[in-house]
Amino acid sequence: MLDLSQLRSFVAVEQMGSFTLAAERLSLGQSTVSQHIQRLEAALGRKLLARDTHKVILTGDGESLLSHARSMLAIEGQVQSLFRGHSLRGSLRLGVSEDFVTSQLPAVLEDFVRSHPSVDLELTVALSGVLYEMQDNGEIDLVLAKRRLGDARGKLVYREPLVWLARDPERVLTSGPLPLIAFPPPSVTRAIALEALGRNGVAWRIVCTCGSLSGLTAAARAGMGVLVQPRSMAPSGLKEIPAAKLPALEDVEFVLVPRKGADQALVAALSDDILQKVRRLKSA
Repeated sequence: MLDLSQLRSFVAVEQMGSFTLAAERLSLGQSTVSQHIQRLEAALGRKLLARDTHKVILTGDGESLLSHARSMLAIEGQVQSLFRGHSLRGSLRLGVSEDFVTSQLPAVLEDFVRSHPSVDLELTVALSGVLYEMQDNGEIDLVLAKRRLGDARGKLVYREPLVWLARDPERVLTSGPLPLIAFPPPSVTRAIALEALGRNGVAWRIVCTCGSLSGLTAAARAGMGVLVQPRSMAPSGLKEIPAAKLPALEDVEFVLVPRKGADQALVAALSDDILQKVRRLKSA
């Protein structure tokens, strides 16, 4: 029989791309996670993980195992929920900002979904401003999104600097009015960027507007212009423009905002899970 603790370590390493981050997430020592992987590989007689230049990746056999490992862990969660005295039940509508989804959301949500199989989680991905509007209309129970400094709404998860990014900074900085790649209004990062440029008298023009970060990233990687993103969420293939080249940008804060009237037990459980995992990821 396969050991579920070993499978849990295997899935965590795949999600995080790192033994160190997987160990942090599972509250285990790195050596313990490494031993789990070694024993799992020995039990199966196959190499499951390999390293590339940046992170740990799955081998072909590892890819084959992944969906089965997740299914086995999901069944474990269902059994535990069945015999747990006060398991959570109900539905919860979660709204998450576009940029957070592509970088950290899978690692944050997978354990919650697996541990609470009787909770129907409905996910909405949109711009922070749109999510707040939807929440005001009663359409979302919990929002994980950005707020500007000085905004008091929600509970702080972490604060992060915004940075200017481009494929070829020197070229875009000498191409006339600064070409901007940005989310549409009411984007928080767009507003901060335009205000900074306006205060410093920097001429600009919008060359690409898209509600999807993947679309904005494609435009930036094509060399169309400059993109503003939280530093830890900077897409690969783009370079950070030195602070002296463009106006300084204020930080943004990621927050959790519950809706009044939402199921407080569900909101509290998911909020606590997100806070613990995100803060652990940021401190690793």
